[in-house]
Amino acid sequence: MMRTKLNSIAKWVLLAIVLCILSTQTQALQQEESNTQEAADTSWNYDGSNKLPPGWNVEGTHQRGPLATWQIVRDKTAPSGENTLTLVSPNHDSGGTFNLCWTGDVQFLDGAIEVNFKALKGEEDQGGGVIWRAQDKDNYFIARFNPLEDNFRIYSVHEGNRKTLASARIALPAEKWHSLKIVQQGNRFKGYLNGKEILEGESDLFPQAGGVGLWTKADAVTAFDNFSVQLAK
Repeated sequence: MMRTKLNSIAKWVLLAIVLCILSTQTQALQQEESNTQEAADTSWNYDGSNKLPPGWNVEGTHQRGPLATWQIVRDKTAPSGENTLTLVSPNHDSGGTFNLCWTGDVQFLDGAIEVNFKALKGEEDQGGGVIWRAQDKDNYFIARFNPLEDNFRIYSVHEGNRKTLASARIALPAEKWHSLKIVQQGNRFKGYLNGKEILEGESDLFPQAGGVGLWTKADAVTAFDNFSVQLAK
């Protein structure tokens, strides 16, 4: 009788231990899923600080002369209602230089990237856009709009050499805020302006994840706001 009672207690104790272990594992998985969700959706509106976001770097492709100056600039017309990240001065007269402000802390493979932009000035170039799957300052994809040329294009830059992957004629006014979005899945991409799909295409370059950031060319002075990255789940 006593042995039966002890066996019953042992079973209940074992069951309680198993349930405790399962509960702990479930909580750990839920926390991991929560952390993954937080990491998957990243955005910057550049408010609350007068410095570049941590981990963001200024570089240039085909850099000739000093690097461009990127600053946090207050703009009451900004979509976020406060600050922008703006290339305020190219600091050089090189028409072949691509001005970059980007981060490798977010590794983007598939998903969506979106930003608001406003072309402010530039005699040779205006506007700009986003880079993604960036391996370094000489290897990445670009999507950009140029109001001087009235076109929206997607390029690859491989070892510093730029190649057009998709192009469309479209007119949008300078000195106004617009949105640019890229959706990437595998080797295929789609490009959007102001919520409308404009471009699509594919490229087998850069099949691996890479950094993300902002891009202008030559003397283009451009403001950016609400830069967001959504990684495919």
